[in-house]
Amino acid sequence: MVRWSSQASVNIYGIEGMTYNEIFEEINKGGRFVVFYYCFSILILTLKRPTNVYLLRASESAFSKGFIPTLVTIIFGWWGIPFGIIYTIQCLVHNLGKDKNVTKEVSSNLIINKLNSLE
Repeated sequence: MVRWSSQASVNIYGIEGMTYNEIFEEINKGGRFVVFYYCFSILILTLKRPTNVYLLRASESAFSKGFIPTLVTIIFGWWGIPFGIIYTIQCLVHNLGKDKNVTKEVSSNLIINKLNSLE
């Protein structure tokens, strides 16, 4: 797990023990950073939250990392009124194929961190 400091602190899973060069080599091979969303509802309270950032290697499927947040959303998301159903649909659409790639944002922050560490 690596943390970088910008406006917010973010955990990145899947890069434990990797150097910056190894991370960028993996991205060049087709790896990417992804975020999933989950929704949890209790009657009038509905929470929609992102997961941590995951590095998906070129050989890995997004399904393996996104299964748990998607399952939580399916089971617990739709119970809230009125936003439970709305957020559940949004999370499922996002997790099952839309806009989960955050490689550009994470890569640019990693480059900034690498340059800051050289100072």
